[in-house]
Amino acid sequence: MRLTRAARTISVLARPALLIAGLLALAGCGGGMTDLDGAGAGPRPTSVFVVSTRKGESGPASELSNDGNERYSLQMIGAPLNHQIGQLERPSIGSPDPARHFALQTRRALDEDGFTAALATHLSGRIGSNRDVLLYVHGFNTSYDESRFRLAQIVADGRFGGVAVLFTWPSTNNLLDYGAAKENATISRDALAKLIRQLTDAPDVGRVHILAHSMGAWLTMEALRQDFIAGGARLNDKLGDIMLAAPDIDLNVFRQQISRLDASHIFVLVAANDRALSLSRTLTSDRPRLGALDPKNPADRSALETLGVRVYDLSREADIFIGHGAYADAPDALRTIGAQIAAPRPQDSNVQAVLGENPIDDRIHATPLPPPAAAAPGAPAAAPARPEAPISAVVPLATATPGSATPASSAAPTP
Repeated sequence: MRLTRAARTISVLARPALLIAGLLALAGCGGGMTDLDGAGAGPRPTSVFVVSTRKGESGPASELSNDGNERYSLQMIGAPLNHQIGQLERPSIGSPDPARHFALQTRRALDEDGFTAALATHLSGRIGSNRDVLLYVHGFNTSYDESRFRLAQIVADGRFGGVAVLFTWPSTNNLLDYGAAKENATISRDALAKLIRQLTDAPDVGRVHILAHSMGAWLTMEALRQDFIAGGARLNDKLGDIMLAAPDIDLNVFRQQISRLDASHIFVLVAANDRALSLSRTLTSDRPRLGALDPKNPADRSALETLGVRVYDLSREADIFIGHGAYADAPDALRTIGAQIAAPRPQDSNVQAVLGENPIDDRIHATPLPPPAAAAPGAPAAAPARPEAPISAVVPLATATPGSATPASSAAPTP
């Protein structure tokens, strides 16, 4: 079906590396983080639940599948005192210095029952959006260490006050092992679908937001589609926003994946000049990748509009290096969509917002979608249609009205 969240006026900073942090800052209201802009004050350690389908955490075992079986742990990860937003400070060689690098402080292995109990304990007593969960699913060519420290960095930069959960799957550190990584991701689908159900079933959970990168976006969409086919429409009550960063997904495959989901919950971060996705396209017989579509190209824009998802263009940031990690690396990107994830979820209208023109803070284009198609079996029911916005209507950022989302740049952390 083709439902989208009503277009809202939001404050968008010039360069989108503050993108994810804004998503988190307003989602979690800053519960456990100190002011990163304050002198001498670094972020507090981050508790991260880790669910892994790798055989081990380091060495060759970390690149091998555990046959889809889960390994659970609760880890405390410290951040450097002088952490810079958008940076993942790690040593190039040798052991990390906790004063200068992200570093593991403690690790407690859990069984499945222990994971459920510890998750309930961490959620108990929380109020508001601090009851939310952020589930991070990394992409191809990502080590175990990089995935857990990257999540800690995103949580720190975003001042996320909810519960952080990492799903890590066997991904080698060799760009030539693309095919093997896809097989490992496929084997991990059941485990990820199970984890999403565990999170949404937690008694005190608010909303479960998912941030998935690259091939991890394909894995996430497969797990969600699989669950909905199996009758998992109940997830919709707890699912928050699903952010797909540089998704390495064939466009036609994504159309099929999204057909059973509520597209209004899905945000896609694209960059037409993402060189990693260009390589992926070459490896997949020149099939277009969702994350490399260009909102400024009429054909690509038309394809994006029919999907019913929100689209954010990171092409300017992808000019730096390979461009595939702009969602978390660019210094200004991590705060600009907090309004989207923090806002209440009203019945969605049939209006789609696309942020495409660079610089992205200049405007929001609201484009009407066609009438909702008949719902597929198991898909959520359509909301009553609202009057359509004019095509390409520009919503000035300065005209925020009462009740619209709070600009991320002015959001203050909640104690």
